[in-house]
Amino acid sequence: MDTLTVNRSRIRSIDFLRGLIMVIMALDHTRDFFHKDGLIGDPLNPDTTSPILYFTRWITHFCAPTFVFLSGLSAWLQSKRKSKKELSLFLITRGLWLIAVDLIIMSFAFTLDIHYGNFVLETLWSIGAGMAILGLIIYLPFNMILALGLVILFGHNLLDYAEASRAGKVPLWWNFLHLVTIAKLWGDHSLFIFYPFLSWSGLMMLGYCCGKLFTDVQPQQRNKILRWTGACAILVFITLRLINGYGNPQHWSEQKDALKTFFSFMNVQKYPPSLLFLCATMGPMLIFLSLLKEAGNRISKIISVYGRVPLFYFIVHFLVLHLAQAITYLARGHSFEEGMQGLPGLPFKFAAPGEGYNLFIVYCIWILTVIIMYPFCKWYDNYKINHKEKWWLSYL
Repeated sequence: MDTLTVNRSRIRSIDFLRGLIMVIMALDHTRDFFHKDGLIGDPLNPDTTSPILYFTRWITHFCAPTFVFLSGLSAWLQSKRKSKKELSLFLITRGLWLIAVDLIIMSFAFTLDIHYGNFVLETLWSIGAGMAILGLIIYLPFNMILALGLVILFGHNLLDYAEASRAGKVPLWWNFLHLVTIAKLWGDHSLFIFYPFLSWSGLMMLGYCCGKLFTDVQPQQRNKILRWTGACAILVFITLRLINGYGNPQHWSEQKDALKTFFSFMNVQKYPPSLLFLCATMGPMLIFLSLLKEAGNRISKIISVYGRVPLFYFIVHFLVLHLAQAITYLARGHSFEEGMQGLPGLPFKFAAPGEGYNLFIVYCIWILTVIIMYPFCKWYDNYKINHKEKWWLSYL
C-alpha cells in the first residue's frame, strides 16, 4: 500500500485513541453521578480539592476536544471516498441528527426528567453544529478553512471582553455561540446551553485540515509536524498563562502552597473551551497521536472497539450510569417525588447535595461500567461490520 494513503494501522490507531477517550470520559460521568460532591462541588477549586480529585477531573478535559478534533479528522478521511457534494450532505444531515439526539435522547439521559423541563445542549449538539458548519464550508479552499479554524481558535476569547462589559447580558443567539446559559422557553420548560458551539466548530475545522497529514504526507514527516505543533500549543499555553491576560476569562493566582498554585494555574475554562484550555489539552494529544503505532495488542483491540462505536457507547453508558445513580438515590430512602424535584437551580433529578460515595467507590463503578459496556459495543460493532449495506448505520 502506498504510504500516502490512509493505511489500516493508522486507522486502528485513531480508533484506539478515540476508544481511550471514551473510556476516560466515563470516569468523568461516573464522578458526576456518584461522587459525594459530584454535581455540586468544583473538583478544580484549589481551596477544596485534593490531588486525586483534581486529577480525576482534569484528565477528563482531554475527552471533548480530542473527540471533536477526531470528528473533523474523520470527515477529511471520508472526503477520500466521497464527492464534495456527498460529504457536504452527509455532514449537514448527520450534524442535524446529532442535535436532535441531544435534544431528545440526551436531554432525558442528562436529567432523567420525563417531563422534559430542561432541554440540554451539550456534547452532541456542539459536534452536530460543527459538522453542519463544516458541511457548508468544505467547498472553500483548504487554506481558507485552515485560516478560519485558526482565527476562531485564537480569536474567540475576544468575545469575553464584550460579555464582561455587558455583565453576561447578551442576546440568546450569542449564548449559542459563546456563553453558557439557561434560557426560558415556555411554561416550566427551559433550554440549558451547556456547550456553546463556536470554539468547538473552530477545533473541528482544524481537525479536518489535520486529516491532510494522514493522506498527503509521509508518516515520518506527519509525526514530526504533529509533535512540533503539539509542543508549540503547550508553549502558547504556558506563555499566555504566565502573562495572565488573554486566552482565559479567569486568571490564576498564587495560593498558600506550590501545589495549590499549580492547581490554580491549570484551572482553565472548558465551558466554552478557552484558547488556553484547548492548547493545554490538544498540545499533549497531538504529541500522543504522533507516537501512536499500530494498535495490535489485546488491550488496544479491546479499547478500539469502544472507539468504533462512539455514539452508541456515549448514549448507552450515560443512561446506564444515570439510571444506576437514580436507583441508589431511591435506595437511600428518597421518594420518587423527591427525586423529580432535583437539585435547586440545576437540571439534574434524583440527586441530593452531599450524597454519594468516595473516589475509591467511584473508580470501582467506572471500571465496572466500562467492562459491562464491552460486550454490547462488540455486538454493535460486529453488526455494523456485517451490515455495511444499511446506510443509516453511518448516522449511528
